[in-house]
Amino acid sequence: MKKYLLIILIFNFHFIFSQHSLSQNDDVKVGLVLSGGGAKGFAHIGALKVLEEAGIRVDYIAGTSMGSVIGGLYAAGYNAKELDSILVKYDLSALIKDELPRRAYSFYQKENEGKYALSLPIDKWKIGLPSVSKGQNVYNIISQLTEHVHEIEDFSKLPIPFFCIATDLETGEEVILDKGSLPEAIRASGSFPGLLTPVKIDDKVLVDGGIVNNYPVEELKAKGVDYIIGVNVMGKLLEESKLNSVPLILGQIAGFQVYKNIKEKSKLTDIYIKPDISEFNNFSFDRANDIVLVGEMAARKQFDKIKEIAAKQKKQKHHTAIYSFDLNNDFVIKEIVINGNIHYTDNYCLDKLKFKKGIMTSQEIFLEGINTLTATGNFESIIYKFIPVEGGMKIEFNLIENTVSTFLKIGAHYDALYKTGILVNLTKKHSFFKNDFLSADFVIGDNLRYNIDYFLDNGFNWSFGLNTRYNSFKLDIPLSLDEDEPEFGIKVPFHYNDFTTQFFVQTTFNNNMAFRVGVEDKNLKAFIEEIVNDQTEKVFLDNSNYVNVFAKATYDSYNTQFSPKRGFYLDANYRFYLFSSNYFEDFDPFSQLSGKIGYAYTMFDKLTLQYIAQAGITIGSNGNEIHDYHLGGYNENLINTFESFYGYDIAELNSPSFLKSTFILRYELFKNNYLSFTGNYGRLNSDLWNDGSIFDDTVSGYAFGYTWDTFIGPIELKYSWSPDTVDHYWYFNLGFWF
Repeated sequence: MKKYLLIILIFNFHFIFSQHSLSQNDDVKVGLVLSGGGAKGFAHIGALKVLEEAGIRVDYIAGTSMGSVIGGLYAAGYNAKELDSILVKYDLSALIKDELPRRAYSFYQKENEGKYALSLPIDKWKIGLPSVSKGQNVYNIISQLTEHVHEIEDFSKLPIPFFCIATDLETGEEVILDKGSLPEAIRASGSFPGLLTPVKIDDKVLVDGGIVNNYPVEELKAKGVDYIIGVNVMGKLLEESKLNSVPLILGQIAGFQVYKNIKEKSKLTDIYIKPDISEFNNFSFDRANDIVLVGEMAARKQFDKIKEIAAKQKKQKHHTAIYSFDLNNDFVIKEIVINGNIHYTDNYCLDKLKFKKGIMTSQEIFLEGINTLTATGNFESIIYKFIPVEGGMKIEFNLIENTVSTFLKIGAHYDALYKTGILVNLTKKHSFFKNDFLSADFVIGDNLRYNIDYFLDNGFNWSFGLNTRYNSFKLDIPLSLDEDEPEFGIKVPFHYNDFTTQFFVQTTFNNNMAFRVGVEDKNLKAFIEEIVNDQTEKVFLDNSNYVNVFAKATYDSYNTQFSPKRGFYLDANYRFYLFSSNYFEDFDPFSQLSGKIGYAYTMFDKLTLQYIAQAGITIGSNGNEIHDYHLGGYNENLINTFESFYGYDIAELNSPSFLKSTFILRYELFKNNYLSFTGNYGRLNSDLWNDGSIFDDTVSGYAFGYTWDTFIGPIELKYSWSPDTVDHYWYFNLGFWF
């Protein structure tokens, strides 16, 4: 009897305890784990749409790599619909490559960086590999989207508690990021080796968390959630035939351990969502909409099970955003704090950022400043956060300068004038002072050349520069035997050597406009070779040293250096030749004024009309025809008073003054491939205005061409002719112009 009584008491106690336990767990907590997978991670957004539709309240989120991006933004307050509209609209492939608009680059970079096909870092006299993307664009977007939670450093205090996984690059150990800067943590979790640079946090060098734990379900379970919903967008190991790029090979290596453990991890998940992402890869960013739909379809297959869990939650609410992201949101900068800048002054950084304390700005303007500072290439990472203060925002910057300050750059080019040239450049930053750099170009080939620049960059304040260059080329020019019958002329070798040194000061009003004044010493040696009595003799056209003062104003808003689709260009130059060593003893001071105006406009996204107007005027008598303007040929690297002109050979047209108009109609067949038709018209005369009849006695030339913009520069083939002559020319150019 006592035995039965004991059984009844135990049963009743168990029933009472069970009822109490059930009551305590009535409002169940749901954890969400999101795996990494690159572009395939867009499927997380589709799954979140279904969770919201079912009424699930997410109480904790764990993510890795792309799962940390989607999960972190969801935890910060965005709902699935907003994530769909915000993230899908960005070209993430361009963001990952750290592509920047041309307007972000300084004037010096616009003039010179379009010469090099390859840039290699030199550290401790050792040449390294080309740098991978710093991920600054990715960080910028995440930082802006999470601006409203920048002051929250404990991720458990976010609208939804959150953590993400990274890998310690030095030890290979897993690192749980649940405190600190949210955008920095997300960026670290997604630092895929070989694609994005590592991120330094608390003296640890962190890379993609997917290497050690791409599905952090155990860590999420330890947070005390009752149910775990997991979305796994990992694919499978690739066959050998598909491993055709470095990122795919690195992904394969990183995936060995990940794919091995996923079966065991999936068993810890109450609802396991596995979208069919077999037709996508980690870089299918251009198919974002399709991937979102695949995630939605996979989650909908388990809609009933998801509804059952949602029914057990007391607070059944959809996740709603607490912040509306808008690039045009205005705010006042009340305080700016800059940390980490060693070789670059605060003023240099602020000038590049283009804002200062006390001004009203917007996220769009702020991002333009970050792009400009990024474009300098002087910083490995630019971390910042917004802290609300009375009357505006306090902005804290943590800058990490590039440890490498020396670079070896290489380029190659071929054209009809300079022939073959290999460009070798050595660039050294902060050589003598903060903010400075030294750049030395050496061209090895058919015509030896060099160009050495030293520039102390003070941003929008007056900067100082020193330039020295040597340039030489040889061409055959016609020499008339009889002035009355020039067609019986012969061509003789013409040698041109220019050695120029400049000292100048420069100020920039923004990245589009610069003004420069300076003093210049120019040594010109020009001669033709004649054969007299079987001996080659040099007949000098000039062998003098000139001293001049000069001024230069430039405005450049072209979207690209080559084949621009939009923008405006202005270049105005004035030189006053004061003194000369006077080889012919007939020098009189004179000046020259020249300018170029260009405009590009694109219709239908394919057809571009570009107009260029040029003029050059000589004021006074230079006493030497070598200073005349020499037009002809097609080159973008002509120096001094040499100018291109289709339909004529190089330097075939000569005059103390000229007017020139060029019309270019360019059609983009497919990306970076263009067909073009060009017409140029000119007037060469010492009296350009000709009593108002400026269109009389004009010359003209035309060209059809094909251009392919490649990583080594444009490859061009053009056919040119002039109705004024019977001559025609083929132009072939390969590589960046230098």
